[in-house]
Amino acid sequence: MDVDLLEPAVENYASPKTCFFHVLFKAGALAFYILSALFFNSFVIIFVVTVLLAALDFWVVKNVSGRILVGLRWWNEINDLGESVWKFECLDQESLSRMNKKDSWLFWWTLYLTAVAWIFLGIFSVIRFQPDYVLVVGVCLTLSIANIVGFTKCRKDAKKQIQAFASQTIANRFSSTIQSAFSVV
Repeated sequence: MDVDLLEPAVENYASPKTCFFHVLFKAGALAFYILSALFFNSFVIIFVVTVLLAALDFWVVKNVSGRILVGLRWWNEINDLGESVWKFECLDQESLSRMNKKDSWLFWWTLYLTAVAWIFLGIFSVIRFQPDYVLVVGVCLTLSIANIVGFTKCRKDAKKQIQAFASQTIANRFSSTIQSAFSVV
């Protein structure tokens, strides 16, 4: 008997390079912030490098890994009335159903865990009476939360679109079946 047939197939990451960069800037910003006190005595260097890494993470997640790993993209525009308007894009239902589960899991878990890590680091900075470091954490946490809010709203919007499409498809099928039934009579 073939041993390979008995073992369940292990799903690999469909986009390992994207997954790598999705995690790289998050880990880089957190690691630099945590370890920088050992190597640098300058708050300015710590602030600039940490915020730059967090900004790179924000951009990569928002514009690259969100599209590739979970099939979602969001942005915010200001309309003619000066109001903030959220815009969402998602893949079609068939493409979304083919998304790699491991990629999606990595995307969502790292998105949330990064924000949790920044919250803990912020609390630690407050306890140590380091208001300047609270500023660094605040900027990084804001960027993380912006992506969480954007992608969460986008995922909810995608689910609504899928439900509306399914309802419309069923209604169209039903009406065409009814029409064809009455046209035969």
